[in-house]
Amino acid sequence: MAGSSSGIVAGLTAVAVAAVGFLAHQAQGTVPPGLGGRPDPSASPTASATKAPRDKRRPTALPGGSGTGERVVYSVDDDRVWLVGPGNRVENTFKVMPGSVDPLPGTYAVTSRAGAVTGTDGVPVEHVVRFATVDDTVIGFSAAVDGTTPTPDPAVRTGGIRESRADGEAMWMFATIGQKVVVIR
Repeated sequence: MAGSSSGIVAGLTAVAVAAVGFLAHQAQGTVPPGLGGRPDPSASPTASATKAPRDKRRPTALPGGSGTGERVVYSVDDDRVWLVGPGNRVENTFKVMPGSVDPLPGTYAVTSRAGAVTGTDGVPVEHVVRFATVDDTVIGFSAAVDGTTPTPDPAVRTGGIRESRADGEAMWMFATIGQKVVVIR
């Protein structure tokens, strides 16, 4: 009798694991594209692992292949951001200081914002605009309240992409919840 009850328990456990897996798959399908904090591979064929084309004569020009529509474009190789408005018009562009963890190239959406918090490096920051997560490290733009943009300590996992206070305010006004963020090389 003991052998048959352990078989029943094993069978019920297998059914429960399968049901949980099925429900998790179903729930994942209801998350809007880009709001899961991971790149949406179907959203933009331009957001690939290769470097987006640059205008060598105008290094601050919006890179080709950086998407369409209103969006934030962030180049991890150039440490630069472009705020792109209607008609593919660049409203602002500025240099940033990345954290020690970079987001993968792809298309994301702003998932949360905070007016003022303490960064993972212990520095008070403002105008926090979050859009991705890499291995439990949250990635987002922010400005240090003291205006500094120091080079991050590579021994500390930080996802804060620091910008000046003026650029942080521009990002805050532009990148509301759901705003597209395109990360390129």
